[in-house]
Amino acid sequence: GQLLCCESCPAAFHPDCLNIAMPDGSWFCNDCRAGKKPKYRDIIWVKLGTYRWWPAEIHHPKNVPTNIQHLRHEIGEFPVFFFGSKDYFWTHQGRVFPYMEGDRGSKYQKNGIGRVFKNALLEAEARFKEIKMKREAKEAQENSRKPPPYKFIKVNKPFGKVQVYTADISEIPKCNCKLTDDRPCGFESECLNRMLQYECHPQVCPSGERCCNQDFTKRLYPDTKIIKTPGKGWGLIALRDIKKGEFVNEYIGELIDEEECRARIKYAHENNITDFYMLTIDKDRIIDAGPKGNYSRFMNHSCQPNCETQKWTVNGDTRVGLFAICDVPAGTELTFNYNLDCLGNEKTICRCGAPNCSGFLGDRPKNSNGHTETKGKRLRRKYRRRKSEGKKKSEDECFRCGDGGQLVLCDKKNCTKAYHLSCLNLTKRPFGRWDCPWHHCDVCGKNSEAFCQLCPNSFCRAHQEGALRPWPPTGELCCAEHDETEGTANQARIVNSETNVAAATTVAGRPKGCRKPEGAESKTKGSKRKATEA
Repeated sequence: GQLLCCESCPAAFHPDCLNIAMPDGSWFCNDCRAGKKPKYRDIIWVKLGTYRWWPAEIHHPKNVPTNIQHLRHEIGEFPVFFFGSKDYFWTHQGRVFPYMEGDRGSKYQKNGIGRVFKNALLEAEARFKEIKMKREAKEAQENSRKPPPYKFIKVNKPFGKVQVYTADISEIPKCNCKLTDDRPCGFESECLNRMLQYECHPQVCPSGERCCNQDFTKRLYPDTKIIKTPGKGWGLIALRDIKKGEFVNEYIGELIDEEECRARIKYAHENNITDFYMLTIDKDRIIDAGPKGNYSRFMNHSCQPNCETQKWTVNGDTRVGLFAICDVPAGTELTFNYNLDCLGNEKTICRCGAPNCSGFLGDRPKNSNGHTETKGKRLRRKYRRRKSEGKKKSEDECFRCGDGGQLVLCDKKNCTKAYHLSCLNLTKRPFGRWDCPWHHCDVCGKNSEAFCQLCPNSFCRAHQEGALRPWPPTGELCCAEHDETEGTANQARIVNSETNVAAATTVAGRPKGCRKPEGAESKTKGSKRKATEA
């Protein structure tokens, strides 16, 4: 049929096989466009005159007989050794074609030159396998000396249409730590940002540059080293002791979307690539630390890991950090659970060696009895738990003024409180996760332990003494802003709402309180996590 011939090598294809139309003018194959050239010790097919395509090996000019070296030849030509006939000849790229494993050539006769050609095929096949084994052994030796190549980067690099988000300085939450604190915003502090997995910003945090909650931005990683592990390839070990909860590293790589992720996985399967470094951030973005990344890409999987991944908000963007979940002595390999999603039927064998090893990546670790829980049992148990817990229902009236309308809901677990923005002295909704004022001390801002049941006022352990007293109508605790007259006048309202109070979820073991009556005066307790007013 109609063939499409390369201008610089003997390659020829049907246009339909390449899914292209017959081009006008010259055309070059993919190998020639990529600059691929024959190399010394390559096994090739050579075409001379009217002879058939014959298997041969490219030799270095220094390794051929002297009389062959002195033969006339042009620049760009190289000597080839013909299998079977043991002859030499100078040729060029336009007359050779790569030999592929399994090539058998054309039909040959049983006598004369046919027997020579048969021997040539056998010699070429044996030589091809020999060279292939030597190259694979050399590559394996090189790979054992140093890790596979990748580009080291310090921050995530967006690929294609993927974006890195950045928050306005006014939207970044502010903690309540003080500059005079010992290690302000540190791991053992009561920093609100750290509890909510927000990294402090030096321009917003009261501690400024002394803030100890800037591990991602300052890249405060403990010293680690890449090593060759027995049976698991390359790994990462700690060079110093790491405490439980300490920041170990950030998972860095290229930020790609779902479409690019599937394209890369497809390419890997087609090219027998078995190592994957992809970690999902959210529904739109995935970190691929394969081509680009940092030392975290060398951390191996374990069914009993010493680190875990956590999603933190850093300057308005979601980042993935690796944190120690136990004390890690120096010299210990750092591992985390990949929680791998398998594509296809083939599973990857797990070689972590942990006592509870599941045997395959992606399977749940075994329990104390040595058995892996089946998927059906997990789903039934999860369904029963969700059904028993029920769904949290928030109030439909403001906890301060008692009116309905557009409300801001508290994100604290089991808290049903809701507020008007105006009752919080805010002009726009809080950014990110938001805990309502009922959970923060009016005096210092720390976590509250004593709560007024009539308004959002509350106090910590240090400031609760004398701050609350029993409210005569019901005996519930209330702050000094409420008097007995107020309670008597509004007791009927409280009784009417008693049904809703009993049905609501309690917070910290205390029943949901009544709201302050309309018209009563009180100071407005602002949000501890609020957006700066415009």
